[in-house]
Amino acid sequence: MSLFFIILLKVFPIYINVVLGYLSSKLLNVQRESVATLLIYILGPIVVFSATLSVKIDFAVAFLPIFLFVFCSILAFASLALFKNSWNDPTGNILAFSAGTGNTGYFGIPLAIIFFPPHLADIYIFTVLASLLYESTSGFYVTAKGNFTVGQSLKKMARLPILYAFILGIIFNIAGFEIPEVISSYTGQFKGAYGILGMMMLGMGLIGLKNSEGNFDIKFISIAYFMKFVFWPLAILGFIYLDKTFFTFLNEDLYKVLFLFAIVPLAGNTVTLAVLLNAKPEKASLAVFLSTVVSVLTIPLYIFLYGGF
Repeated sequence: MSLFFIILLKVFPIYINVVLGYLSSKLLNVQRESVATLLIYILGPIVVFSATLSVKIDFAVAFLPIFLFVFCSILAFASLALFKNSWNDPTGNILAFSAGTGNTGYFGIPLAIIFFPPHLADIYIFTVLASLLYESTSGFYVTAKGNFTVGQSLKKMARLPILYAFILGIIFNIAGFEIPEVISSYTGQFKGAYGILGMMMLGMGLIGLKNSEGNFDIKFISIAYFMKFVFWPLAILGFIYLDKTFFTFLNEDLYKVLFLFAIVPLAGNTVTLAVLLNAKPEKASLAVFLSTVVSVLTIPLYIFLYGGF
């Protein structure tokens, strides 16, 4: 019980940000499209670039985002193939996107800071690049494919600066470049802004839920929650078992990073991309919001069953 209340107190500000996002759109007429654009085209690239330079990359650390990017992409394309014809709108595309990722940034980074020592929290943040890369490439593609042709989707994907920020960060890291301390303290502030605005976007996406029909899609929510809260943890635990038994690529600390990556709720960027692509943002917002509420119970439970961090 003590672990549950510790987590509840630590994540409480996240829920305040959701409420503030809702109120800012409801009362102040803040446009969620503008916030979504800021997240994807300005804050995201800065966070990605600076985080890429913050860790010492070795084989094991580099393996994490590569493995998770491939795993996320496989899940997304498999889900799209299975469910793309289950709805007469882009819901199947949003489901495919959400199946391949989770709220590893807005929600996961604060949790990593709570549970992990600083060096391991930095590795987790670096691993989150797998989600950002997935969301900017294959995840964006399976979402955009609901409203655009293949060629249009690829062109939109190629214009996302997060992809280039990641590549540039890797190049500079390998070259030994370090951001000056004065600059790094400045770029570090963007991590907080990214998390705050990301969760506010979730609240902004709730506008219109009462006036729209079909937002509580039990089929969509059931499949999405099964993938996130059942399949993801079991699949990662299965990989951890295989690595411990046969491969021994990783160590206990990196197993913890992998497991935390697997137990976060649905991705907040599900709403961000749904807004930008006009792909049922209200339905996505409700599903993401409810998953965030559910995770207040599931995260302490999974960490307890894992043996604690």
